[in-house]
Amino acid sequence: MDRLAEFQKLIDESDHIVFFGGAGVSTESGIPDFRSQDGLYNQKYDYPPETILSHTFFMNNPEEFFRFYREKMLYLDAEPNAAHKALARLERRKKLKAVITQNVDGLHQKAGSNTVLELHGSVHRNYCMKCGKSYGVEAIVNSEGVPHCECGGIIKPDVVLYEEPLDEYITSMAMAYVQSADMFIVGGTSLTVYPAAGFVYQYMGDKLVLINKSKTQLDGDARLVFNESIGEVFSSLTI
Repeated sequence: MDRLAEFQKLIDESDHIVFFGGAGVSTESGIPDFRSQDGLYNQKYDYPPETILSHTFFMNNPEEFFRFYREKMLYLDAEPNAAHKALARLERRKKLKAVITQNVDGLHQKAGSNTVLELHGSVHRNYCMKCGKSYGVEAIVNSEGVPHCECGGIIKPDVVLYEEPLDEYITSMAMAYVQSADMFIVGGTSLTVYPAAGFVYQYMGDKLVLINKSKTQLDGDARLVFNESIGEVFSSLTI
């Protein structure tokens, strides 16, 4: 049996699938990732992107943070690709129980997925650091410089910056989904960023499928490995 046929068979036999995805799921929608050759980390700025996207930099240089953030973190015209759409269909069929994502673009929800655990937050949610009022992404897009709430506080994107902890509730929910999964599909991630990459070690089953263009350190532990486009792999399945 070839790998695609086996992947199809595993999906057909499973009814508690969990998907964990990284930046590679969104690159096929035109959103650059951070670590690839063309990713944000290899572009030149006054400061490295990982410095700009840190809590310390945000607090000390909010003007420069928001200039970078508007330019390089907001891809509001991006559309879901074949992988996003296939996962949404799997959820509608009651096979997929949750999507766990490191991405902040909201494309899984745009594709129709409902149970999406966003480990790193979302560009679509923002809040006032002073009074806590919630704002949509328009508050960032339609402002200049540092966006402020009507109370005077700074509006901060609900995105987990470097030096900031992951949300404990989201993390524990994600862990519970992975531990109860009968099939675990991991896509578009090099599995190098922790603690998120550690979710793979929480999976207790024998149907681990890895889909990533480059090899990962856990390829040897997987039932199936596809070093290919995640959109093309999902497009080849009947879902």
